[in-house]
Amino acid sequence: MTSALEDQLRELAPRVLGALVRRYGHFDTAEDAVQEALLAAAQQWPTDGVPESPRGWLITVASRRLTDLLRREQSRQRREERVARWALQGEPVADTDDTLVLLFMCCHPALSSASQIALTLRAVGGLTTTEIARAFLVPEATMTRRITRAKTAVREDGSRFTLPADREERLGAVLHVVYLIFNEGYTTTTGPSLQRVELAAEAIRLARLLHRLLPDDPEVSGLLALLLLTDARRPVRTGPHGELVPMAEQDRARWIPELIKEGVDLITATLPHGPIGPYQLQAAIAAVHDESPSAEETDWPQIVALYEVLLQLTDNPMIALNHVVAVAMSRGPAEGLALLDSLENDDRIAKDHRVPAVRAHLLEMSGDRAAARTAYEQAASRTTSLPQQRYLHTRASRL
Repeated sequence: MTSALEDQLRELAPRVLGALVRRYGHFDTAEDAVQEALLAAAQQWPTDGVPESPRGWLITVASRRLTDLLRREQSRQRREERVARWALQGEPVADTDDTLVLLFMCCHPALSSASQIALTLRAVGGLTTTEIARAFLVPEATMTRRITRAKTAVREDGSRFTLPADREERLGAVLHVVYLIFNEGYTTTTGPSLQRVELAAEAIRLARLLHRLLPDDPEVSGLLALLLLTDARRPVRTGPHGELVPMAEQDRARWIPELIKEGVDLITATLPHGPIGPYQLQAAIAAVHDESPSAEETDWPQIVALYEVLLQLTDNPMIALNHVVAVAMSRGPAEGLALLDSLENDDRIAKDHRVPAVRAHLLEMSGDRAAARTAYEQAASRTTSLPQQRYLHTRASRL
C-alpha cells in the first residue's frame, strides 16, 4: 500500500466510523466493521483503482460487515429486525464529516478522563492500542480493557450521535485529546521515526474544526495557534538520516512562515480578550521562539515570565520541566539544576527520560562533562524512541 493511499484511508477512517455510529449506533461493533472495510480497501484499491466515492464505498462495505457482526450477537431475532428497518438499499451517503461529533462522543462525561483520551486516540486519532498504552505507561492488556470498557459505556448510554448539549463541559477533555494526538505525531513515543506527520496533521485538522465550531472560545484559538506554531518547525526537526535536531541547532530559515504567521496572528488576536488559559500561554511561548531570529536572541526572560503564569494555572510536571530549562537559559544552569532537584521526586515524571536529559543539558552548560555524559546515557536508556536514543547517545559520546 502506498503512503498516499495510507494517508487517504487514515483521513477517511474517523469520517466513516462517525457515519456508521450516527446511522446505526453500536460504537464498538461499528469500529470493528470499519477496520475490516479499511483492510478490504487496502487490498482492492491498488488493483481495482480508487472508487469514485471512496467514503461511500467504505461506508457501504462497513455497513454490510456491521450487519453480519450484529447478527452474530445475542438476541439475534430482535437485532435482525432492527437491521431490516435500516434503509441500506440505495440510500445516498451524505458527504458530511462526522469526525467532530465522534470526538465529542468519545469524550462522554460517563468516561474517566483517561478513558476519554484513550478512546479518542483509538477511534479518531488512529493510534494502535500498543501506542496508546506506551503513551499512558501502562501494559497493553490494561489499555485494551480500558478501551473496551469505554466503548461499552458509550454504547449503553444510548446517546444520540449529535453534538451534545453539554459540549462546553466536555470541551476541556476534547482539547486535551487533540493536544495529545498532536504530541504523538510530533514526537512519537516509540519506533524508528521521530515524527508521524499524519497524526500531527490530523490534530491540526481537528483543532481547525473546533475553531470553526467555537470561534470565540479563547482556549480553542490558543490550542490551534500552539499546534500551528509548533508544527512550523517540523521540516528541520530531523537531519538527513532521521536524527533529532534540537531547536537551538535548527535552520530557522526553513521553518514554515505561513504557519508562524497564522499562529502569531491568532494568538495576538486572542490574548487580549477573555480569560487566559494554558493553551494560550503555551502558544505565546511558542510565538516567542518562532519570532526569534536565532537561538541566541531568544527572549528567555519573557519565556520564564510566561511559564510562571502558566504554572499558576496548571499543575503539570512537563510544564514545570520546561520552566526549568527556561530559567537555566535566562539565569544560568545552577538555578535550573536547583529547580530540577525538586521535580525528580515527582512520581508523575520521575521515570521519564526527559528529566535526566534536561539534567544532562544543564550539567553540560555548567561544564561538568562527566556527570552530563552519565545523565545523557541514563536518559537514552529510558526512552523507547530510536531517534531520541541516537541523539542522546551522540551527546554522551561527544563528552
